[in-house]
Amino acid sequence: MDPNDYRYTKDHEWIAIEDGRGRVGITDYAQKQLGDVVYLELPAIGKTFEKGQVFGTIESVKAVSELYCPMSGEVIEVNTALVERPEQVNADAFKSWMIVLRLSNPADTNRLLTVEEYSQLIK
Repeated sequence: MDPNDYRYTKDHEWIAIEDGRGRVGITDYAQKQLGDVVYLELPAIGKTFEKGQVFGTIESVKAVSELYCPMSGEVIEVNTALVERPEQVNADAFKSWMIVLRLSNPADTNRLLTVEEYSQLIK
């Protein structure tokens, strides 16, 4: 999927939705604000989250930030390779997905920002 097709949150997470599943990561804007990412803590497979709930943390040389779930669902995949090499977020934030959710309500996508709306937010 193309980042132009993703949906975004005001907390700078993206979600790529396909077949009732959502692949989640942080935006390029967020990784630039963080600086060099050095640590990533992600949830276990099977954990469920409500929209807006903290699902993990990301640490850079500048700060520690919480990661917020863009939509409600159950974690069905975790990118363990990214946990082992969190600096990959800085190399390509849009390819550095963190978790995959089985979405509780895919229709909630309409409550997220489009790429155009997100672009206006970060101006």
